[in-house]
Amino acid sequence: MPDRPPSLGSVDRHDCADALQRPQSLWHLFVAFTWLALQGFGGVLAVAQHELCERRQWITPGDFVELLASAQVLPGPNVCNLSLMIGDRFFGWRGACVALAGMITAPMMLMLTVAWLLGEAASVSQAQSVINGVLSGVAAVAAGQIVGTVLKLSAPLKTHVLGWPSCLALAATAFSMMAWLHWPLVWILLGLGGLTCAGTYILLRRRAQQDMASDANT
Repeated sequence: MPDRPPSLGSVDRHDCADALQRPQSLWHLFVAFTWLALQGFGGVLAVAQHELCERRQWITPGDFVELLASAQVLPGPNVCNLSLMIGDRFFGWRGACVALAGMITAPMMLMLTVAWLLGEAASVSQAQSVINGVLSGVAAVAAGQIVGTVLKLSAPLKTHVLGWPSCLALAATAFSMMAWLHWPLVWILLGLGGLTCAGTYILLRRRAQQDMASDANT
């Protein structure tokens, strides 16, 4: 029976396994995801890769791309799915619950406070211009963070089995389907995503068979 083909980023995981850290406790996990969520102006994904891969070194960039891809396919908010999977990796179901709680508790309390303040300020005419200016500034910062995140997430794709040009072409195709053709996201994921997964699996299986053949010859 042939061995299971290596997944995307397996080389990175093996090379960086000794350097990876892990949360020391459930409380450490909760604080980490709370701090991550409080930095997420315009989206937590803009800072999640930096916090989890670079600063805390809990997972490799290849692992992050794999988990994020799974989080996007599953129903529900991407960041919540991502926190569940990362928490489960370290502490099982307890870690999943704690990571999700850290992701939503502080932002929920903050947003309730902001909503109350905005409601109180709605009756003050001078406050409206200030609020509009603040929201416009936050939107610009969020757009810049999203662009930076896309560039960071594209780095592990350089070692993808499909090759960098193919990955770039697939990304451009997906963008065109959403931005210009206005196709539903679910059909893009099932169609283009399904074809990409099938092609990746075939190439990984073929590479695994070639590696097994070369090992047998030696």
